[in-house]
Amino acid sequence: MSLAFNIENTNVLLTIETVVVAGWTGRDAQAVQHHIDELAALGIAPPSKVPLFYRVANTLLSQDDVIEVLGEGSSGEVEPLLIQAGGKMYFGLASDHTDRDLEVHSVAASKQACAKPVAHELWDFDQIKDHLDDITLKCWIIENGAEVLYQEGTLTGIRPLSTLCAEAGFADGTAMLCGTFPAIGGVRPAGHYRMEVSDPINARTMTLSYAVKTLPIIA
Repeated sequence: MSLAFNIENTNVLLTIETVVVAGWTGRDAQAVQHHIDELAALGIAPPSKVPLFYRVANTLLSQDDVIEVLGEGSSGEVEPLLIQAGGKMYFGLASDHTDRDLEVHSVAASKQACAKPVAHELWDFDQIKDHLDDITLKCWIIENGAEVLYQEGTLTGIRPLSTLCAEAGFADGTAMLCGTFPAIGGVRPAGHYRMEVSDPINARTMTLSYAVKTLPIIA
C-alpha cells in the first residue's frame, strides 16, 4: 500500500509492503522480564524470544481521524515508527492499537485485529540519529471528560533503533513500530488518544491524534 507523508514540507507518497510490530523492546532487561511475569499472571503466554517481531498486514496502517474496533477491550500505545523507502530511512509516530481481550489468547492475533494509526509527518532519520536518546514520546487519553497523561518516556527506554532494524532484517518497503513505555495507571481502553514526539535538538514536535469507535460484538 502507499501512504502520503509530509517530509520537510514536501508531500511524498511512500510504498509500504511489510509492516512489523516490535515487542518486548525495552532496554532494561529486568524491567522487560518483570512485565513478562505480570502478563503471565494474567494468563498471557510469554514471548518465544526477546525482542519479538510480529508481522501484520500493511493495510492496517491508517491516517484516519477515527478507527473502528470490535468491542471495548482495545487500547493504543505511543511508539516510534521507522520506514525505509527508496533507500532512505524515515522516523515517524504511530500507535500500536491492540485488542487486549484477544491478547490473552494470542498476542500475534491481537496485533492483527486493530488498525495502526500513523502520523502524517515523517522526519529524515539522518537528522536525528546522533541524538536519538534525547527524543521524548508522550501519549494522553480522554478519561472522565478530561485529558490525562497516559505514557511518557525517551528513547533511552527502548533498544537502540539501529539494533532493532538489524534484528528485524529491515529492508526497503518496510515500516516498523518499535515498542513503547509502561502505561501510567495501567493499560486501559480510551475513546481518544493524542500523541507527540519531541526533538529538543532540532526544536520540533510531531503529533498524532485519533478517536476510537467501538463496534458491537454480535454473538
